[in-house]
Amino acid sequence: MKGQKINRDKHLHVRLTPEEYQKLFNQFSGSSSQKFSEHIRKILLNKPIKMYHRNQSLDDAMAVLIQLKDELNAIANNYNQVVKRLHMLNAKSDLSGWLSLNEAGRKTLYEKVSEIKERIAQISEKWLQE
Repeated sequence: MKGQKINRDKHLHVRLTPEEYQKLFNQFSGSSSQKFSEHIRKILLNKPIKMYHRNQSLDDAMAVLIQLKDELNAIANNYNQVVKRLHMLNAKSDLSGWLSLNEAGRKTLYEKVSEIKERIAQISEKWLQE
């Protein structure tokens, strides 16, 4: 049945106020319908309409987690560069510079890990309250 194309040749014209149109369009924006006419047809024929519901607290948590993931990727990239420099050292005199650079990277890593732990604790605390 879905493979067959249904020829819709009957037209229905409806006049709406701008507020009515906006209300219908907002409903369409939150629905799973691909076309506005499809959505209106479902309403007129009393067919079920699937609506999407966004959980704002989950969206906020995801934004924070994505930011933290990006920061961790940057730290991992920096650490990888430090290790590459270690392998390229020729003399022991270069070792002291590498050690100081490595120590700075290690501190940054520990700070971000503790920040991630705090954020996860905040998110879980917020979700447990709901």
